[in-house]
Amino acid sequence: MRQLLLLSLSLLLSACGPADSSPVARRPVVTHRTMQNIIFFGNSLTAGYQLRASEAFPSLLQARIDSLQLPYKAFNYGVSGETTAGGRQRVASVLARQPVDVFVLELGANDGLRGIPVRETTQNLQAILDQVKLKYPQARIVLVGLEFPFDLSALGGHQYGRYAGEFKALFRDLADKNSVPFVPFLLQGVLGKRELNLADGVHPNAAGQQILANNVWAVLSGVLEL
Repeated sequence: MRQLLLLSLSLLLSACGPADSSPVARRPVVTHRTMQNIIFFGNSLTAGYQLRASEAFPSLLQARIDSLQLPYKAFNYGVSGETTAGGRQRVASVLARQPVDVFVLELGANDGLRGIPVRETTQNLQAILDQVKLKYPQARIVLVGLEFPFDLSALGGHQYGRYAGEFKALFRDLADKNSVPFVPFLLQGVLGKRELNLADGVHPNAAGQQILANNVWAVLSGVLEL
């Protein structure tokens, strides 16, 4: 009788099988990633001067982000004609509109075109970085570098010499000082190429914006949680 009972119990356990073989145990765990915001803060180069909103590089980057199914939403806060002083005054209102997870700073082109002292441009950009870090300490920041002059033919072929060198250097110096990722030159591959710029020779056309998107993505992709 005892042997029969043990045999029955053994058969019952065998029929049940191991616990982790059930459909419930094999069901994958679904995780929901919270949407994060990328703020593109800049001038006409970010705004996509005279182009459709979908042709500006922040929108092109959003399309790439969507294709990769990454949980990020891009906001284009580019304002044509803005200097670093204007951005310094405007940034607080932008930071108050939505949480900031990634902040891409592209300003300084109009400072260079106006010959604003490099020290002043540097101070304004640092103030913007400080405001972002103060309000959103965990935000990841990307600094976009520029060079001057942007197009010699459009500016009459003037030589700026020392100013041009100091202007170019200020962006890398700021990136090093603040330990933030750095896009060396936003207009790399676009500057001076007539077929990639509008008639003014300064602002990228739709094809030029595609290259700007690639230049930014080369750095931004390493910042996002891929």
